[in-house]
Amino acid sequence: MEPETVLLAQSAGVTLVTLMTTDAWHRTRDGIVQLWRRMQPDRAEAVVAELDVTREDALAATEAHDEETLGELSLEWQGRLRRLLAAQPDAAADLRRLLDELEPNASTGPAVNVINQHATASGRARVYQAGRDQHNTPR
Repeated sequence: MEPETVLLAQSAGVTLVTLMTTDAWHRTRDGIVQLWRRMQPDRAEAVVAELDVTREDALAATEAHDEETLGELSLEWQGRLRRLLAAQPDAAADLRRLLDELEPNASTGPAVNVINQHATASGRARVYQAGRDQHNTPR
């Protein structure tokens, strides 16, 4: 599988789980279900059920500030989307269009930003990351 396709699945998985806890959920859900109905109609109803269960888990994890569970849910959907893209390469264009529609800067999209950050520190190193403002004061 091409790296671009893998990145698309990763981005879509994170975006999907993030939007599960927002007002944009129904629109997002409809878009994902339509994608499956076009590409793998025999799996569409199972995907509907999986989305609903995942949303319940995401809402509970968000309320409990459980980032680990949210990360696991994102990984699950990344895998599902990656397998869909592997089986149906034509789905990539549709998935990109859906993500573009959901982008916060799109005129009709929700105001949700998804930020992925990765850092590695060793020894006595420190890593400071922020998705927005960050204020560090010396100790």
